Amino acid sequence: MIIKLYNGNPNVREVRKIADMLCNGGIAILPTDTLYCFACSMEHKKAAEAIAQLKGFKLKQARYSMLCHSLSQASEYVRAMDRDTFALLKQCLPGPYTFIMEASGSVPRNYQNANKTIGIRVPENDIARAVIEEVGCPLICTSVRPLGEEDEPENYCDPELIHERFGSRVDVVVDGGIADTEPSTVIDCSDGIELVRQGKGPYEG
Repeated sequence: MIIKLYNGNPNVREVRKIADMLCNGGIAILPTDTLYCFACSMEHKKAAEAIAQLKGFKLKQARYSMLCHSLSQASEYVRAMDRDTFALLKQCLPGPYTFIMEASGSVPRNYQNANKTIGIRVPENDIARAVIEEVGCPLICTSVRPLGEEDEPENYCDPELIHERFGSRVDVVVDGGIADTEPSTVIDCSDGIELVRQGKGPYEG
């Protein structure tokens, strides 16, 4: 199934349909402000395991991020931030950034990295944030590009091409238009502040 939505004014009825699928353990491919991503509710481990298979790795090897509706929601799933870290997140979010943070006890261990961290994203995309808000909890996500793939990045930016490849293996592909080819900027805030990957979001350090 593919559903067309428009960033800036996503159809409420369609957003609810997508959210219902996720709440029932489904998998969606969603647009963000960077790449398209596989996404599922953080409350459904089996869906996260299925996403790991789509990506070509085991659940324990996965490095998932949490898609959050807002910084306020994200704050519920990470340990208390110092003033500088909070100021950085407030300045950058919503936006094309992934912040690696110390996970709080609210994050199931299945989704935490080996050092008990989790990537946090609040995308500047009305479609993704509307779906997250309707679901009522963060979504576990990872980009649609499979592990080790050598295909051109453009093949994972066109929702029609994504649907051709993955449509039969997920519950819904949300067509939010052609995506960016550049990934998010990754900043590790778990022990100080360190740039891990320069992506779409500007960062001067």
